[in-house]
Amino acid sequence: MLIKGKSMDKRIVFVAGTRPELVKFLPVIVALNKLEVSYCFVWSGQHYDYELSRVFFEELGLPEPDFDLDVRSGSHGEQTARIVMGVERVLRGLSGGGVVVAEGDTNTVLGASLAAVKSGWLFGHVEAGLRSFNRVMPEEINRVIAGAVANIHFAPSVCAVLNLLYEGVVPWRVHLTGNTIVDAVYGVLLRVRKRGEKTLEELGIDGEFGLVTLHRAENVDNPGRLKRILSGLREASRETKLVFPMHPRTRKRLSEYNLWGLLEGSGIVVTKPLGYFEFLGLLSRAQLVFTDSGGVQEEALTLAIPCITLRYNTERPETVWVGGNFLVGDDPKRIVEATKYVIEYRDRIVAKIRNTENPYGDGRAGIRIAEVLKEIVENEHEYKRYAYVEPDYRDLGQPTYALVNGDRFAGLSIKDIHRNYPGLIITLIYDEKGNPVIPYPDRTIKNGWKLRVWGPRKVVESLFR
Repeated sequence: MLIKGKSMDKRIVFVAGTRPELVKFLPVIVALNKLEVSYCFVWSGQHYDYELSRVFFEELGLPEPDFDLDVRSGSHGEQTARIVMGVERVLRGLSGGGVVVAEGDTNTVLGASLAAVKSGWLFGHVEAGLRSFNRVMPEEINRVIAGAVANIHFAPSVCAVLNLLYEGVVPWRVHLTGNTIVDAVYGVLLRVRKRGEKTLEELGIDGEFGLVTLHRAENVDNPGRLKRILSGLREASRETKLVFPMHPRTRKRLSEYNLWGLLEGSGIVVTKPLGYFEFLGLLSRAQLVFTDSGGVQEEALTLAIPCITLRYNTERPETVWVGGNFLVGDDPKRIVEATKYVIEYRDRIVAKIRNTENPYGDGRAGIRIAEVLKEIVENEHEYKRYAYVEPDYRDLGQPTYALVNGDRFAGLSIKDIHRNYPGLIITLIYDEKGNPVIPYPDRTIKNGWKLRVWGPRKVVESLFR
């Protein structure tokens, strides 16, 4: 295993290995630089194709990694194992311990999370709490496991926070930050729009067009599913021309399954993978986008571009709730129907997106995450607060959950209750209508609310006396 770099005294270690991770880490790195906080950057090499990795370092102005694990491809188990071993080796060479930070749901994230907690470091998960509730999806397994071991959760939305609280994560470990993709898009929008115009000229495209991305294993590694999606896109291209920057994995599968014929004579223009600025520039000018990517769903919403998602579920449900995203799966009929609907009602869809507050934040997620990390590594008390310690339940009993009537606590804040009942944690609140409420420390309890609590058995039982 190749590792480039040298030992250094850094208490924040970023681990990334794919294009989306680079894009979403950039706002955090920029913020840390402004705060004058040092860090170590580890590149796993999960994406090693130039267009999918190195070009993004150059375009985004990212620093060269201090360590390159060069894990490359392989089975999920092989790739994850190499990442665990590589990150663990890096951490052994760094002094003092600190926080390992990874973003998203890739094998790199899974490997980094396991290496961190096994090495006695804190693990901070950026984009924590996303759930598709589809355990067939490898990425869902990665994000669930990373979430289960994380010390610090940087959640991009209220929905993501609630997912974590329902799973039993204690509230003070969760930070609602927004999604750094909003920061990234806002930061480069003016530049990429010009780049998009130039790319369209090079492709010879004039007028309205749709954009296509397709790469997920469940779609492209299944010949029947891939054929149905391509058939739907072929028909959709009768409604508007489609630009399809094709992922190397997808290109390989089209050859293996002999499916290139479905694209011949269609209105689909196939291109090589694009740089981030080129892609985002096209997206910002597109009539609509077809995708199976989670990140593109977020980017489309931020740019107010209608999105048709070629999946049966999404870990970004907010995009659907806002009305800018339509789940169609691999059904050709649904793909075509959604295309016609979006084209006919596009102005209405765009207006609804623009008139709705972005559920992924205001473009300041990077600075929020950086400030939390700075506080943890520079304040020993904060660091210890997030570290896992061996609990002692010999006298108070093993912890348990309970649902408690909140009337007895009406007028008190969450902080007051925690102070009066040591060891007790209010993990979730339900209002008088049964809707979940996030238990922020300064939240004041009202009559009719119910509190889901967790703590030592004797402390919990005392609430019912």
